[in-house]
Amino acid sequence: MRVAITGGARGIGAAVVARLNAAGHAVKAFDLAEPADAERWVEVDLADPALITAAVAGVDGPFDALINNAGIPPRVGNAEAVLRVNWFGFRHMLNAMLPKLAPGAASVNTASRAGAYWADHLDEVRALHTLALDDLLAFIAERGIDATRAYNLSKEAVIVMTLARTEEMLTRGLRMNAGSPAAVETEILDDFVAAFGDRVHQNMARAGRAGTAEEVANVITFLASPESHWIKGQDITVDGGMSALSVTEQLGLKQW
Repeated sequence: MRVAITGGARGIGAAVVARLNAAGHAVKAFDLAEPADAERWVEVDLADPALITAAVAGVDGPFDALINNAGIPPRVGNAEAVLRVNWFGFRHMLNAMLPKLAPGAASVNTASRAGAYWADHLDEVRALHTLALDDLLAFIAERGIDATRAYNLSKEAVIVMTLARTEEMLTRGLRMNAGSPAAVETEILDDFVAAFGDRVHQNMARAGRAGTAEEVANVITFLASPESHWIKGQDITVDGGMSALSVTEQLGLKQW
């Protein structure tokens, strides 16, 4: 396969690139930092739509898969950066790459369990979807969005987009899915602990440990492969059972 990936230098993205490379696939990685195993590195700042457009224009298709993986974690004061990269850059990359995807190609979106409650925040997700980038700062101020809420909102938007664009992808002869990991042992795990507090430790304790980047990469590469061709418009949770434990507790199903 010829695969394009964003955010291939670290964490889950690096594990995906390593796995694809080991299997003999040609990988082009779009990132600020250079990945170790990619066939080609395209340096790009995914916070800037103009730079994304230029970077995509500089690569030749067709690609058999786009893995839209890049994202930044929530940190104090970075709400704007989170939404610029995790939503606006994410969506712009997808739209720019669509003409370069081969018939039958897969698009895989790295979402997060942090976006699981999108249905409870659908009005805000819709508002973000129609928002112009120039109005982002005002949107953040008006709604009192901090970095943690910005991260959750960005991942809610990615999941909703994955569902909502399924029919469009079908008409294009493409397919799109999302993968939603939780508590993954990477260099940014501490950022999520700081943002989400004791809940992260509790979830890891109940599941037995955090996940690994390689475990998430296994699912993402499967969704990018022809073997998953009948999986379309899905958000696949990759969390070692954490979400099931949470739902079981909330609904009082333990006795079953």
